[in-house]
Amino acid sequence: MIRKSWRRVSGPIVFAGLTAPFMVNCGSMPKLPGGLPGVGSCPDMSKPDEIEKFDFAANFKLQPAVATKIKAGVGAAVEMKILADRIDADLTTACGTLAKDLGDANSYKDAQSACNAAAKVIGDAKAKLGASAKVFFDVSEPHCGVDISAYGDCGASCDATVKPGSADIECDGGKLQGSCGAECSGDCEMSAAAACSGECEGSCDADVSGSCSGGCTGKCDGKSSTGATCAGKCAGKCSGDVKGTCKGKCGGSCHMNGAASCQGTCTGSCSAKVEAPKCTGTVKPPSISADCKAKCDARVEANASCTPPHVLVRIVGAADAAAATKLQGALQKDLPMVLDVSMGMAKNIGQIAGSVKSVVEGAQGVVQTATSDKMAGAALVACVTSPFKEAIDAATGIQANVSVSVSVQASASGGTASGSASAKAGG
Repeated sequence: MIRKSWRRVSGPIVFAGLTAPFMVNCGSMPKLPGGLPGVGSCPDMSKPDEIEKFDFAANFKLQPAVATKIKAGVGAAVEMKILADRIDADLTTACGTLAKDLGDANSYKDAQSACNAAAKVIGDAKAKLGASAKVFFDVSEPHCGVDISAYGDCGASCDATVKPGSADIECDGGKLQGSCGAECSGDCEMSAAAACSGECEGSCDADVSGSCSGGCTGKCDGKSSTGATCAGKCAGKCSGDVKGTCKGKCGGSCHMNGAASCQGTCTGSCSAKVEAPKCTGTVKPPSISADCKAKCDARVEANASCTPPHVLVRIVGAADAAAATKLQGALQKDLPMVLDVSMGMAKNIGQIAGSVKSVVEGAQGVVQTATSDKMAGAALVACVTSPFKEAIDAATGIQANVSVSVSVQASASGGTASGSASAKAGG
């Protein structure tokens, strides 16, 4: 199963220069319905397809090369805002639901307020467990892929050297992802429970050896266990999800030891052609202009899909069993979408934002002197001011939302930003 979401940025995204004021004389003219004499109106700046079809050269009396530069800047700016808006919406939903499931009755309109609330209630919930409680947190990283064919189609719309579709487009610094009709080497997100010749993350209908989010019946770290939560390694039956070897059918993700059949989504390599290929790294066409690439990077990232991260939470020594159950359930249910941002999508956001920054700055630099016609120049400035400003705001918003998603993850994991963690309940 693949979910849409947003897939780690470990450091701040820098947008130096993009925040410089963009001076205009007609900022109150976002659109000119019907057009001025000899001057066309703006396209709908919320619709990238209309921007692509719009003739900036004819409408604003521009040289073709200048018009192309400005159109690229506007297109990249709008795609950046769409990406930022979708990340904010997903985090608002995920963090808001997490906060609500842990007892916060408030509603939140943006990711910052929702995720700050979620981090707080996680801390409050841990405090209820008592000083002797320990929370063990295991998480698998989401694999977030962008559609290679969609990238090719986008590239062809703004650069004549790019062919539509996925032909000649490479996946650089990442892995291919999709349906593999042969043998998959890597990770398989199961579409149905099946044998897993490697590490299973999810359910297991037979004996397991590894972490167990429920009761362990068999051996816990070598000692007999009759259904209690196991803080260490469970060998036997697990009443919850597992992370380890499964002697039966695994329902979830399988990290394969070698090449094997994958009835689901393969992330890695396939011995045959991957169907509907996606890329978890950087998409590289054979040749594409920097302006076009920035726009397409932002567009496909906004529609990236992630294999769901599997979250295992084990709580031992809690003074309040009901509070422990509530916290475990909320984290395992609601945290995955937060991790899509903090661990998955955020990997590419720094590069994308930097590229969009350069393109927008380049377009800003030519707008003021783009035409000698004063009326056309005023109309052009009024037309592009809003999307350029919104790109600046979007860049800042994405940085802040990535940071707050990492804070929620750290609150859940006991202070670590990724991987597995165990901590005292108050940590």
